[in-house]
Amino acid sequence: MQTFIYEAQIPRVIFGSGTMSRIAEEVTRLGASRTIVLSTPGRGKQLAAAVADQLGGICVAALATAVMHAPVQVSERAVDTVRETGADAIVAVGGGSTTGLAKAIALRTQLPQIILPTTYAGSEMTAVLGETADGRKITRKSPYMRAKTVIYDIDLSLDVPASVSVSSAMNAIAHGVEALYARDGNPVISNLAEDGIRSLVHALPPIIRDLTDRTARWEAMYGAFLCGAALGATTMGLQHKLAHILGGAFNLPHAETHSVLLPHVVAFNAPASPLAMQRLSRAIGEPDPAQALYALARRLDAPRSLKELGMPENGVDLAVQQAIVDPYDNPVPVEPASLRDLVRKAWSGAAPYSS
Repeated sequence: MQTFIYEAQIPRVIFGSGTMSRIAEEVTRLGASRTIVLSTPGRGKQLAAAVADQLGGICVAALATAVMHAPVQVSERAVDTVRETGADAIVAVGGGSTTGLAKAIALRTQLPQIILPTTYAGSEMTAVLGETADGRKITRKSPYMRAKTVIYDIDLSLDVPASVSVSSAMNAIAHGVEALYARDGNPVISNLAEDGIRSLVHALPPIIRDLTDRTARWEAMYGAFLCGAALGATTMGLQHKLAHILGGAFNLPHAETHSVLLPHVVAFNAPASPLAMQRLSRAIGEPDPAQALYALARRLDAPRSLKELGMPENGVDLAVQQAIVDPYDNPVPVEPASLRDLVRKAWSGAAPYSS
């Protein structure tokens, strides 16, 4: 029997198809009347225009400046725009980069956020932000960064490319995995994480076969929601510590970095996390989770080495040096020799050790 504490920490969630149409009523429900809409450039800008049309006169500005790793200078310029327009709410449509910008603004202004995810990043369910300045990615945590409402509309994901679908889904799986062995986890969170991982693993092959498979898209977005909610209620470990370091130091793409690191971190933590590995094995349907995740990445043509993402070989030591300073809580203590072995295998793309 396990004694535990469970405290719900998730936003209001609206999930389904065509749910973007609910955006104006959600803004009104928050008592807001002057919203700023955030996105990335390109396709993101087009989606932001569609959201702005839904909002009508209560949209006072659209800002298509979100980029990877939430650079502080980009966030501060966005805050200037918020103050100039008198915006009283933030609406973000897009993937993890757009959600990151929304969180960074909320951290500095305490404005409420409504997030419409288009990928499986899952960060919309957490109150954590990794923002970058001077080549370092610093983790921020604040209740002001927790969204008030998350609107999941599978229609927004139907034209997301295969590569983005796969990498963001692997990122979401990493969220679930870390929640499974988090020190402050509990059976409720573990059930969410296990079900979320199972949904993502099951959904990815049909999505790759047909990007417009609505059933698979629903299942993947549902899995991302569950895994994000699980991580949002627990503490992050080595997986996210390394991803933040590598993103800040080498500007590696966040989701792809998670995809590469995941099998190796699972193998690293497996000896100290037998119950988490049992759950992970059930979710994936394979006895060795680390090898199964590596094989899944290969089948889905996901990146499997940090080298192919642009990390130089001499960056291995830098990553290790930064990771052992103020380490995140992790099932296995982080020591330089074992961590260097992990990062070097991830850099080269070698298969992880059997867990």
